[in-house]
Amino acid sequence: MTDPTVLQLALPVPLPQVFDYLPPAGWAAEQVQVGQRVRVPFGARTLCGIVVGHGPAPDGVTLRAVEAVLDEVPVLQGELLASLRWLSGYLHAPLGEVLATALPAALRHGEPLPDITRRGWVLNEAGRTALSAMRAGKPKALASLLAEEARDERQLDAALPGWRAPLRALRERGLVESVALPPAPAVAPAAMTLTPNPAQQAAIEAVCAARGFAPFLLDGVTGSGKTEVYLHAIADCLARGRQALVLVPEIGLTPQLLARFRARLGVPVHALHSGLSDGERARTWLDALHGQARVVVGTRSAVFTPLPQAGLIVIDEEHDGSYKQFEGVRYHARDFALVRARALGVPIVLGSATPSLESLHNARSGRYRHLSLPQRAGQARPPQVRVMDVRKRPLQAGLAAAAVAAIESALQAGGQVLVFRNRRGYAPVLLCHDCGWSAHCPHCSTPERPTAMTVHAQGRMLQCHHCGYRRPAPPACPDCASLALQAQGNGTERIEDALRERFPDWPVLRIDRASTGHRDAVQKHFDTLGARPGILVGTQMLAKGHDLPGLTLVVVVGVDEGLFSVDFRSGEKLAQLLVQVAGRAGRADRPGEVLLQTHHPDHPLLQTLLVGGYHAWAEAELAQRQAAGLPPFAHLALLRAQARQQDPARAFLQRAKDLLAAHAIEVAGPLPAPMPRRAGQVRMQLVLVSPQRPRLHRALAAVVPALYAAPEARRVRWSLDVDPADLY
Repeated sequence: MTDPTVLQLALPVPLPQVFDYLPPAGWAAEQVQVGQRVRVPFGARTLCGIVVGHGPAPDGVTLRAVEAVLDEVPVLQGELLASLRWLSGYLHAPLGEVLATALPAALRHGEPLPDITRRGWVLNEAGRTALSAMRAGKPKALASLLAEEARDERQLDAALPGWRAPLRALRERGLVESVALPPAPAVAPAAMTLTPNPAQQAAIEAVCAARGFAPFLLDGVTGSGKTEVYLHAIADCLARGRQALVLVPEIGLTPQLLARFRARLGVPVHALHSGLSDGERARTWLDALHGQARVVVGTRSAVFTPLPQAGLIVIDEEHDGSYKQFEGVRYHARDFALVRARALGVPIVLGSATPSLESLHNARSGRYRHLSLPQRAGQARPPQVRVMDVRKRPLQAGLAAAAVAAIESALQAGGQVLVFRNRRGYAPVLLCHDCGWSAHCPHCSTPERPTAMTVHAQGRMLQCHHCGYRRPAPPACPDCASLALQAQGNGTERIEDALRERFPDWPVLRIDRASTGHRDAVQKHFDTLGARPGILVGTQMLAKGHDLPGLTLVVVVGVDEGLFSVDFRSGEKLAQLLVQVAGRAGRADRPGEVLLQTHHPDHPLLQTLLVGGYHAWAEAELAQRQAAGLPPFAHLALLRAQARQQDPARAFLQRAKDLLAAHAIEVAGPLPAPMPRRAGQVRMQLVLVSPQRPRLHRALAAVVPALYAAPEARRVRWSLDVDPADLY
């Protein structure tokens, strides 16, 4: 056998192959290790690739050489690299794109590995001289902290939230300097002040006793103390000298969870999410790779964290749709975490008050061990849920008079109120009262009509929430020149304005994507409200695991929109959302109440949730899914194609359907997507269904390579989504 002379590279390009390159000048191929990053010429561009193998030089081909090897040691190695190869095969996605997705942006773009020496800031001599003359405020508070001792980012996060802007001001004045710090010392964990109830204790013992791969579904009602189980399990993992990875669905959950973990675990707890700078994410990733990060808490992409000393993986709110990536490499973080846990040989805990139907099915089939927390922790009791029939009742900004009265009563009693409306913006549509004209997006449409643009900024701005197109609202109707333009319906902005006007003596805070664009913005809103009576207005961001002990009333506005969707998962999503948002109320010693406003009080979903709870609804829904041959009793893949015109997309999908005809799977389409036009592109799709997962993947493995080579593929943008979360 000839000695390998060529490097096989995975490059971040949408092609299902590896690329052969010669080693850099003066290097032998075997000197470059699998998993190292290299810089290479690719056409007219320069790309950062990953070495994935070595091989003999192909005959009759002139190869280009690697320009530079970027790492002294591999950044992708061992279990993580093997798991990413598996993910590429499972998703039928190019290996180069999968590996690039797994790397932090700084490393993906070929930047040098950051220095992971622990660094902090300290007040210098000029700062100590200026300290006494500083005016009171955050800069002085920060300077006082740094005069005591040098502190790193995580210490400052805990001691002085919002320290970054004051630090910039002090640095510009030359009053602070960066210094190297020794490794962070371990501190004594906080005492376990809460005694677990019997159900919690049983769950803790089960997880801590597990050795090797062991998947657990921690199925606990809202407020049942799932986080307490996580903490005990992580503490046990740390005591064994191992690393723990915790995934949460939203950035907004991270600060609250970090603070609790840092107070209890006695070790630095690292954050990893998109709200951090590229440098911060790269340093945390490398800290984990070198075993220095013992506990990592992050959002979806943190599932790619290296864990050379893995001991435990936790997926909080495992049902949440945020764990699914909808663009690029369409992975599901929960499912990939299970694959990694098996490869690493460690326990994994999936926690939720409303488990996904897939997880419930796996637990009831014996694939997962089912741990139940059936009651709230401590003295907290489940909230009283009341359906409010709003038919024929006048509504103000979407709120019935009885709901407004309940809000006032809760505030007067010293409680906090959450008004939940899962639609951001001021109003869903701008309408001409004289001629019926409505503002719609010129680039998007549904089968029935063009997509309405949402009204923002109290009627001054229009935005499409599907493609992002924005424009100012017209001063008069474009069709009839009437000035009778009216914002119809209610979004979070309009409800916020109405409540501010109705309750001027109480704080009203809005929490949605528009109001939380900055780092730790959700936590800052909570800190602003504190323990005072007040009103939170928000979208589903507020339904995800936040612990609000002062919350005594939840009012849900706009339930009806989710009751009649054509998506087969819509009932599951709505049931989970309602139970989760209702669970924010009454989590401490004060009783909670939930009001569900609806025009359909007799709808089966609402009635089943009220009478039997989420699990009764899930049992009925699983039976319907089984009868219909839908997940989790069947396996889906969605092949999408889009183009400026319909014909190229249809032709590409028809070619795919012809290729799939030789395989024993069901293929529906080509069909228009539920939103057939988005961002100016016509969208069509094939739905692939198989009762057996291996049969589906054999068909895809045979057909997908041919699709890349198909001439029809050059005229469309196409993607494959294995295990799609929805059909849009």
